Amino acid sequence: MTLSVQSLQKIDKEIAKYPADRKQSAVMSALIVAQDEKGWLSTETMDFVAGYLGMAPVAVYEVASFYTMYNREQTGRYKLTVCTCLPCGLQGALEAVDHLKAKLGIDFGETTVDGRFTLKESECLGACAMAPVILVNNKKMHDYMSKEKIDALLKELK
Repeated sequence: MTLSVQSLQKIDKEIAKYPADRKQSAVMSALIVAQDEKGWLSTETMDFVAGYLGMAPVAVYEVASFYTMYNREQTGRYKLTVCTCLPCGLQGALEAVDHLKAKLGIDFGETTVDGRFTLKESECLGACAMAPVILVNNKKMHDYMSKEKIDALLKELK
């Protein structure tokens, strides 16, 4: 298992930001690049990143398992992450989650039968004032998500 030349070039750019003897400092960025290419982080992908950065595989696994932005299992084409912490919950996030679950027919940690959507619960996404928020594929945050806005987002992503 290897990554594409383009992904390796992106990782090399991240490595260049650190002293030569500290290239393992680029592990978080390298995992993002690998996940963007592969869709998730299999053990083989994490092992490759570890070798590329000169790290013990377990050190890479620790990073990937600590942060929720890394997918250690296959997900749908669109991973929808919703913060359900108290401030967001008080501003409608729990109702938004109920609406999402009903529309998609899945619960947290599940993927729709067609493989299009995976629903994830999150701790704070840092956007409490704009709740409810939905983070799509760890890249784009949608805020003030009413039922109507959720329906429009799902339609856009289909």
